[in-house]
Amino acid sequence: MKYKFLLICSFLFLFTNGQKKVSIFNGKDLTGWTIHGTEKWFVENGNLVCESGPDKQYGYLSTNSNYKNFELTLEFKQEANGNSGVFFRSSIEGVKISGWQCEVAPLNHHTGGIYESYGRGWLIQPDSTREKYLKTGKWNKLKLKVVGDEVTTWLNGHQMIYLKDAKIGAGNGFIALQIHDGGGIKVRWRKIKILEMK
Repeated sequence: MKYKFLLICSFLFLFTNGQKKVSIFNGKDLTGWTIHGTEKWFVENGNLVCESGPDKQYGYLSTNSNYKNFELTLEFKQEANGNSGVFFRSSIEGVKISGWQCEVAPLNHHTGGIYESYGRGWLIQPDSTREKYLKTGKWNKLKLKVVGDEVTTWLNGHQMIYLKDAKIGAGNGFIALQIHDGGGIKVRWRKIKILEMK
């Protein structure tokens, strides 16, 4: 029995070795991230906050590192108009971003869906019956898994979409948070963690 227990422990160690979820936001400042545009990005009470500035344009906060295959988890709270998103395998020139966005938006605006910027537009939206899983004005947990050409999203523990797409499979780049244009947007983010995969 003891031998079997040790064997199982050894297997679990080998299976998980090198696959550790790490925080990519330190809760203190924007170390490891780059601001694009003139909109506001700052840290307050351990939260990463994005807020529209006077220009009311698109704004992005991107990781300095690229991520290909990963599982990203984070929490967000929409304090005002929550039209935002999480980009992946993306690149940028000025504030023109190329890549794919996991939507973060107000109720009934497809949070968890996948949108291709400056390309094909909406690739997939959650079924309308799943919109109810968004907690307006409260903290929500988002999980985004991107492996090869497959993308899956979850909101508060509920699967929102599954997508298989060859163009996404060929992509590479950073992760970025977005402020949509139009003004009046304020979203808080916390517990941003990533597990890189082979």
